[in-house]
Amino acid sequence: MGLFLTSGFPGMADTLSVLDALGEVADFVELGMPFSDPLGEGPPIQRSSARALAGGVRMQDTFRFARTFTRRHATPLALMGYINPILRFGPRQFCMAARRAGVDGLIIPDLPPEEDGVLAGHAAEAGLDIIYLVAPNTPQDRVRDIDARSSGFVYAVSVTGVTGIRLTERLGQVERYLRRTRSLVRKNPLLVGFGIKTHADAVRLCRHADGFIVGSALVARIEQLWRDDSLALKERCRKLRDYAAALKSGA
Repeated sequence: MGLFLTSGFPGMADTLSVLDALGEVADFVELGMPFSDPLGEGPPIQRSSARALAGGVRMQDTFRFARTFTRRHATPLALMGYINPILRFGPRQFCMAARRAGVDGLIIPDLPPEEDGVLAGHAAEAGLDIIYLVAPNTPQDRVRDIDARSSGFVYAVSVTGVTGIRLTERLGQVERYLRRTRSLVRKNPLLVGFGIKTHADAVRLCRHADGFIVGSALVARIEQLWRDDSLALKERCRKLRDYAAALKSGA
């Protein structure tokens, strides 16, 4: 199970505590790099990105969070975000800083494989996996090419659209798509994300995938917990850890 958190969310002072809670449960963590125009994200992650940026988070803060997390946990960590901030930072400098922070891989949704020359060589030099995405409308030959180019895993977007969508009425379609994609992805594990909100969702989709990723539902749960002023930080993190454990095990 992969779990997503936006860097600097729910606040700069609390990000590391939340990361620690997730790191105790997740098989890997996605740390989102906030961006003002996160085109692949639905409302919960858009709000988390806007909140983090308003709180003053910068790329160096993201590297600091990553570095502290990877020193405390053996849980792998990938950075997820968009290409513009990486280009502004400098692709090679970005990859070297990510390596120094203990990052394992990169998920860049708006970087097509055909245009990855701006980043792929620097990522390889730094020993970083690049994880590409496939979707229900990805042609079969392109799925095979993405599998060949990817390392770490292939990220199967459950439906065309943004994060946080409702899967309930589309589960049959998603299962057929994953079954077809699973037959084409041979080199890498196949993980599915977008719209997974319950353990039951995950179990059903993982019949044809090797794992799942939860982002929007987790971010929404954090929003809910951090609105409850009666809870101390330790209690919020405990409740979040319990929520994540239930996503994984159903308990």
